[in-house]
Amino acid sequence: MDFGNLSYLFLLWLIPALVFFFMYSFMKKQRYIEQFCGPDLSGKLLGQVQRSRQKLKTFFIILAVFFLIMALVQPRWGFHWEDIKRTGVDVMVAVDVSKSMLAQDIEPSRLERAKRKVQDLVKMLEGDRIGLIAFAGASFVQCPLTLDYGAFNMFLDYLSPDLIPVPGTAIGDAIRKAVESFSRTERTSKALILITDGEDHDSKPLEAAELAKKEGVRIFTIGIGKDDAGAPIPAGDGSGGFMKDRQGNMIMSRPDEKTLQKIALETGGSYVRSVTGDMDIEAIYKNEIRKNMEQKELTSTRKKRWEERFQWFLAAAVLLLLAEFFIREKSTAKPTEK
Repeated sequence: MDFGNLSYLFLLWLIPALVFFFMYSFMKKQRYIEQFCGPDLSGKLLGQVQRSRQKLKTFFIILAVFFLIMALVQPRWGFHWEDIKRTGVDVMVAVDVSKSMLAQDIEPSRLERAKRKVQDLVKMLEGDRIGLIAFAGASFVQCPLTLDYGAFNMFLDYLSPDLIPVPGTAIGDAIRKAVESFSRTERTSKALILITDGEDHDSKPLEAAELAKKEGVRIFTIGIGKDDAGAPIPAGDGSGGFMKDRQGNMIMSRPDEKTLQKIALETGGSYVRSVTGDMDIEAIYKNEIRKNMEQKELTSTRKKRWEERFQWFLAAAVLLLLAEFFIREKSTAKPTEK
């Protein structure tokens, strides 16, 4: 036996409260009648009132309330097994954690905007598996493909430039790492969302995109960066200054949209520039991945489904209330004259 909502059990205190109320009201009523009419007159005036019927009506009311409470608790017994199939797409997210992602042309920073985009994505997922890759001058799988979105968000929170000591932005390495993370036996239902400012440093991203296409991986790119003018990169040493080259010139980080567009185009994906809100990630997930990509069966389990029985208690309560309504307190027989 099982129950659907045990939170309503606290209402059972109404049963002893009703018993006490009716007992008190009967005693009070009888006392007032005797005080007003006297014992002899009250017996003549109320001679046809059947005490047993009053008690029966009261019992029906209390029992009906009990059954209504039990209906709210949703008792269940008897069950059947139901096959639950979960379908979706494998979505790997690669997030750039290089120093350039600390640029603050987008508040609070490019990296924080990227993390918020991924958080918005997780909220939209409809049963898909998701994984996480962090990359800078090197790449590694921060979280393998999983259906545990809570665990994924924990790994996402740890993303920072300190994770990867190798400087640079190797987009090609991130793509190749993502391809390795997917199943090699399947050629569909594989998507890579690449979030970066696009400043690649000789990792041959277009060649990596060709490899991804051969493996059936569609790449969707999101460019992080406000405009082509670029933004200075915080030094990260607590001084409040910015990174400079060997000549002492301030290093400006500019988004490379052309490269990101070519990567997406090569694999049949799409490119969007990051905007405030979740319209960009929604366009990729709902309009591209969920709508146009083939979905596969990710898990298949059996779940025990209990049979709902609350309707029996509800029906019993209704019948009791109807019976109470039609029971007359007074006897239809005429009193005998003495």
